Amino acid sequence: MRNFYFFFALCCLSTGLYAQTGSIRGTVTLATSGDPLHHARVLLLPTGKSVDTDDFGKYEFNNIPVGKYEIVAHMMALTDTRQKVEVASGASVTADFKMSLGALKQELTVTASGKQETPLETFSSTSSLDSLDLAAKAATSLGDVLDKETGVNKRSYGPGNSRPVIRGFDGDRVLIMQDGMPTGTLSSQSGDHGEPVDPASLERVEVVRGPATLLYGTNALGGVVNMITGHHEMHHEPHQGASGYVTTIGGTNNGLGGVSGGLEYGVGKWVFHAQTGGQRGGDYASPLGPVLNSGTNNVGGSGGLAHYADKSFFHASYNTQQGTYHIPFDPSDPDAEKPMLEFKRQNVRFGGGLRNLTSVLDGLNYTLNYSDWNHKEIVDNVVGTEFFNKSFTYRAVFDQRKKGALGGNFGFSGMHRDYQISGLEKLAPNTTQNQVAGFAVETLTFDRVRFQFGGRMENNQFNPETGKARSFTGFSGGAGISVPVWNGGALVANYSHSYRAPALEELYNFGPHAGNQTFEIGSSSLFRERGDGIDVSLRHQATKVRGEFNVFSYNLQDYVYLAPTGVIREGLIEARYAQASSRYQGSEARLGLALHSTLWLNLGFDAVDAQIKQGSIPLPRIPPMRGRVGVDWRRKGFSLSPELLLSDKQDKVFTTESPTSGYVLFNMKASYVIARAHTLHQFGVNFFNTGNVLYRNHLSFIKSFAPELGRGVQVSYTMRFF
Repeated sequence: MRNFYFFFALCCLSTGLYAQTGSIRGTVTLATSGDPLHHARVLLLPTGKSVDTDDFGKYEFNNIPVGKYEIVAHMMALTDTRQKVEVASGASVTADFKMSLGALKQELTVTASGKQETPLETFSSTSSLDSLDLAAKAATSLGDVLDKETGVNKRSYGPGNSRPVIRGFDGDRVLIMQDGMPTGTLSSQSGDHGEPVDPASLERVEVVRGPATLLYGTNALGGVVNMITGHHEMHHEPHQGASGYVTTIGGTNNGLGGVSGGLEYGVGKWVFHAQTGGQRGGDYASPLGPVLNSGTNNVGGSGGLAHYADKSFFHASYNTQQGTYHIPFDPSDPDAEKPMLEFKRQNVRFGGGLRNLTSVLDGLNYTLNYSDWNHKEIVDNVVGTEFFNKSFTYRAVFDQRKKGALGGNFGFSGMHRDYQISGLEKLAPNTTQNQVAGFAVETLTFDRVRFQFGGRMENNQFNPETGKARSFTGFSGGAGISVPVWNGGALVANYSHSYRAPALEELYNFGPHAGNQTFEIGSSSLFRERGDGIDVSLRHQATKVRGEFNVFSYNLQDYVYLAPTGVIREGLIEARYAQASSRYQGSEARLGLALHSTLWLNLGFDAVDAQIKQGSIPLPRIPPMRGRVGVDWRRKGFSLSPELLLSDKQDKVFTTESPTSGYVLFNMKASYVIARAHTLHQFGVNFFNTGNVLYRNHLSFIKSFAPELGRGVQVSYTMRFF
């Protein structure tokens, strides 16, 4: 621990003088008309600083240290543009951008490093969906929003309670966040617990594939999903006047309907925002007929304000979500129950920051977040079990002012959690959990190579009402290298050492757990997990070719898994949480090729193999190998995108699993976008599973009697004004 604090102190006490500075300014316009674009995002790399254009399409960066930079102009549905500039002492550089409709859209991410970057610059492998992609998503749960994205699958117990699985990792090993803080739900604990979402209310969703434990902690060993509303994004600046959106969506197959709208208004140094909306759907139809008791609904709203001064800012918000989702049942079982879950989440958040603190520190960002989650498991209008999860989380990050080649950030985070269960399925004792951590991530940037290294020390304490209290302390560390191998291309390699404390349910569960279809027996004697992994990524971004190829290998010591004993207990398979060495290996690829100025070929692939080393036993619910072949034809504002999704069979299965057959799906999307200086309209239609193919999701707990959706059509309309 002393070594860590010494390293932490070095990061804090590094000294130096202000560098000589210059400025960068320019204008962003719509190429077809020359009209200025308001609210376009302009990103300065590698600093991670960003500004939005004003009513006249103008932007400006001041007090920029001398050196070479890249500037990225980004706006939804428009082609991305990048320019290289060099800033001299006392000089002002002009960089103008013209943007038009097209297939190239620049992805942005703030999740991977805590500052805004593009996927080419990040050390972690990342991807994101922007607001227009999300507005057309007909889903009330996060797993369905991200399903079939490269490297991401969905764990499912029906359409209302799906959850993302990243590189085969599920549950407590994948962290779900909103605006950089944990959501406070219980979706990691059980197959029938969902992660509710209104996709239309989000600015984007970011996925970090692979360990993100340095910044986010023990339960980000497999990756992170961050739902970003845009109201709390780091380095966000005030804007004047109104901006907002209205989205409607509807569809066949399950009688889908939804509407959502939001408004943000800036006056002076204040910004106010409000949003509301939701979706509902009835029982969905598979090629075998309707899947009974599979309807969902989800409504919510939020409001808040922010104030931006010259060197400080703060924001405060309140958010609420509530709804129900039903759990499909086996129609062949005459005694099958027809359960539903009723949930409610309330969230209060306060945060802020300081800029230009000292010659050592560039800024501080802090967040305080309180989440109150409650859900009831109901059968025949009777509440069987009720879950309460109240959590207070906090996080503070100090950004270091770049000194020569060295830059980075450091900080601390923590959580206090109060977890309670009442009713028939009281699996675990009421428990409080406390977590505290300190971390630092440093980057060395040279002309031809970048290095990143960092560490995190974390303590987790569990204090159950009955049973054995446990405390776990562990260190996570990592190092990476990024080398530009050609113009627009980079080779990135990372080594990570990760620590994970056992989850509450792994320590204390005891009883029938229908959500995981087992009689679960936890163990308060479990050790902490330790993982060592290597990720290698080759990336390329250019005007006619875009791609990424990743390979990864993780070895996990004392890996916690649910091991069946062979005993039938209360009608369920008895299973105990046990530990053994395991390994995950796999690869992912995405490639986009411009066959013509209006036609792109898009290819995708992902595969993962995971097993317990002793006996080479496959781990449960590991996704099969998948591929994707599609084209994107664009003519002015019109886009047509047919695609084939191919899934291999999965016959490498755990002892209690059944294999799943492969399948091929044909989907087709079409959209028409009208872009103006201050408004954007998108009309969309999505034809899914056009061949009405019968297929099953290997990661579904109820795949044997609940196949996936059959043929259907979804239509959507979105209007955004800025």
